[in-house]
Amino acid sequence: MDQSLTLALPKNDLAVVQQIPADQKGREANPLYLPPRSIRATEFNSPELQELIDRMYRTMVQKSGVGIAANQIGKRLQVFIIEAQSDNPRYKVLGAVPKQVFINPIITKVSSQKKNFWHGCLSAEGANRGNVATYEWIEYQCQNEKGALIKGRLEGFASVIFQHEFRHLMNGTYLDVAKQCLSKEALDLAIERNETPFFDTAPDTLPLLIQGYSIGDTLEQYHATK
Repeated sequence: MDQSLTLALPKNDLAVVQQIPADQKGREANPLYLPPRSIRATEFNSPELQELIDRMYRTMVQKSGVGIAANQIGKRLQVFIIEAQSDNPRYKVLGAVPKQVFINPIITKVSSQKKNFWHGCLSAEGANRGNVATYEWIEYQCQNEKGALIKGRLEGFASVIFQHEFRHLMNGTYLDVAKQCLSKEALDLAIERNETPFFDTAPDTLPLLIQGYSIGDTLEQYHATK
């Protein structure tokens, strides 16, 4: 059995899977570019699922991330976590986002307006930040660790992080979408000098991070069209 499709985890610390540029070999075997499966009814409320979530979260915190998807730690499973603490060194300017776990997520409704954001990623270590559009707000449904159906709405930075992690489950990263990229140092300077938009209304010409996804579809439906 393909171990990336199971809940089983190694005993050692989890490594973050790194992106592979579209013009390089290796994507066909990289979990970031392979369809993730949904969590099954029999797997909810299990020690194995809870351990997966706990260790994903621990890895995210260790790396100072604000979100992490299961395929970023090599597991092709429809699970991701978001959280931005007020003292996070990477994104503190946009405020805190409470910890939330999303299992088998679906985006059910989105705003007409979009915001731009310069994305970085734990799976793009050392890469430039990329400017892409995300919906200003989204509504979603998912399941929690016990399998209960959850519905909600996210706005602002929480909406950005959700769409960033959802992109991973669609496969790929912001680098597969972004046309404008800057090093973190150049970006910080440009923002300080007001030389680039930062979380402003996005023009229609700016690529949408989750382009290709039809609102209301399951991830299985999305991948079936690829």
